[in-house]
Amino acid sequence: GPVGTSEPAASASGLAAALVQAERALAAARRTGDPVGYGELPGQGLLGVLDPNLAQGFADALLAPLRSEPSLLTSLRAYLAAGGRLEEAARDLDVHRHTLRTRVRRVADLLNRDLDDPGVRAELWVALAVTDNASGPIGLPGASDPR
Repeated sequence: GPVGTSEPAASASGLAAALVQAERALAAARRTGDPVGYGELPGQGLLGVLDPNLAQGFADALLAPLRSEPSLLTSLRAYLAAGGRLEEAARDLDVHRHTLRTRVRRVADLLNRDLDDPGVRAELWVALAVTDNASGPIGLPGASDPR
């Protein structure tokens, strides 16, 4: 079956955190079918220091305007993962670059945010990562993502 591992716990007091790490890695392993170590999951260190309830509230509020159009969330994820490079993100999504450009503009309009701003991109990445942690860590998207 699937295997997810934590970083080593330095003492007994670190076992609870190690269990959370192992559970996150296991969620990713279940989706990929391969063993996954917590250290292989992008961004998990940052997410681990955030208060989960505050972070989820932040993510829900920020991403709310996009919820009715799943293709916009998928497009935003790909755009951020490609460092804002439209051509690369369009290739990853298997859509035309003009299609993605239109979606990215729509995201910017709906959120009233400048997606060229690194701070905005960071906030959006964190919001997506927090949201994705409900079903598994970011960086290992599910196969059912709409294009």
